[in-house]
Amino acid sequence: MEENKKEDFFPQDDMPVEGATEEEAARSSEPLEELAAEGAIEEGAAEEVETAEGPAVAVAEASSDESAPAERKNRRMEKIGRVTSDKMQKTVVVRVERQVQHPKYRRYIRRRSKFMAHDELGARIGDTVRIVETRPMSARKRWRVTEIIQRAR
Repeated sequence: MEENKKEDFFPQDDMPVEGATEEEAARSSEPLEELAAEGAIEEGAAEEVETAEGPAVAVAEASSDESAPAERKNRRMEKIGRVTSDKMQKTVVVRVERQVQHPKYRRYIRRRSKFMAHDELGARIGDTVRIVETRPMSARKRWRVTEIIQRAR
C-alpha cells in the first residue's frame, strides 16, 4: 500500500510501465531522439536499460578526454623577464617587472620581482627570457628557463 501512495505522489509519466503497449514505450523515447537531433546529447549515447521496475533509459556521459579542451586546465605560470645574474652554474636570476596601479593615487608604479631559474640553455646577463613554474629544484629555485627571447647586445 505504501508503494501505491509513493507512485501516486511521484507520477512518472515519461517512464514506461510494465505491460505498456509499444506506442507508449515509443513515446517515452521520443524526447531523447529530439535531444540527439538538437545536439544536446550524442547519437547512440542513450540506451535502454532493463531495471527491476521495468525498462528505463540511461544516458551515457561523455568521457573527460573528449570534452577536455586542447589546452590543459592547470597551466603552469609563465613570466618574461631579464637575466640579472649568471654567476651560478646552471642557474640564473631573472628580474620580472610589472606595473601596478597605486590604490590611492591611481598612478602606475613599476614593481620588480627576482626569481632564481634553472638554465640549461646558457642565458647571459641582459638576455630576455621566458621562465616557467616547475617543481622545487633547491631551496629558492622553482622556475626553469624555457626560451631565450632576445639576446643581450
